[in-house]
Amino acid sequence: MSVGKKVVVITGGGSGIGKAAALGFAAKGYDVAICGRRREALEAVQMQTGGYADACDVSDPASVADFFAGVHKCYGRVDVVFNNAGRFAPAVSFGDMDVQVWQEMINTNLNGAFYVAREAFRIMRDQNPRGGRIINNGSISAHAPRPEAASYTTSKHAITGLTKAISLDGRAFGIACGQIDIGNAATDMTSQMNSGSLQANGTMMPEPTFDVTHVVDALLYMAGLPLAANVQFMTVMATTMPYIGRG
Repeated sequence: MSVGKKVVVITGGGSGIGKAAALGFAAKGYDVAICGRRREALEAVQMQTGGYADACDVSDPASVADFFAGVHKCYGRVDVVFNNAGRFAPAVSFGDMDVQVWQEMINTNLNGAFYVAREAFRIMRDQNPRGGRIINNGSISAHAPRPEAASYTTSKHAITGLTKAISLDGRAFGIACGQIDIGNAATDMTSQMNSGSLQANGTMMPEPTFDVTHVVDALLYMAGLPLAANVQFMTVMATTMPYIGRG
C-alpha cells in the first residue's frame, strides 16, 4: 500500500463503467484493485492504473473471498468499494422467461453484489482505522423497468434494499453505503441504444447517452466525502433520456 493513499476496489473493472472508474480513481491518486471475468481485459487496465488485478466470478462466494484476500494482502485495507459487476439478459416477455436465465441474473447482479459487499464490510469493520464506503451500482431499472427485462429489473430493485441494509448495519462500524443509478452512460455496453431500444408503448426508439466521465466524477464525489457524510442515492443520466415519464 502506498503511504497516504486510499484503496478502492472496483468489480467489473475490465470494461465499460468499471474500466472508466478504475482509470479515474487512479488519476486521482487512489490505489486501485480491480476484478472481472476476463483476465486479458483486466491486465490491459492494470497497465494503466498500476494497481492490483485478478480474475473473479462475483457469483461464486469463494472466488470473491479469494479476491478480497489478495487485495488485503497487497494493500492491508480497503477504503472504497464500487460494487459494479453485473450483466444483462436477452429481452423476453415475462411469461417466456427461462428459469436458468433468471437464476443467472440473480446470482450475478444480486448475490454477487452481496458477496462483494459482505467481504468489504468485514474488512472495513475490522481494519484500523475502521470504516469505509461501499457504492453499489443500481440502475434506472432500480426505479422503473424496461419492457421484457423482468430479471434485470428485479435484481436492480433488490440492490436498493441491499444498499439500505448495509447503510443501517454499517453505522456502528463507520461504514457508509450509497447507490449510484446510471442511465445510458456511453460505453461499449450501451452502443446498441443508438440503433433503438424497446419502449413501454411497444415502439423502438434510439435513446440519448452521455459521457461516462460524468459517472466517474459522481463516483469520485461520493468516495471523497468524509465518512460522517453520505450520498445515499444519486441518479446520473442523459438529460433527455425517456425515464422521467417512462411508460
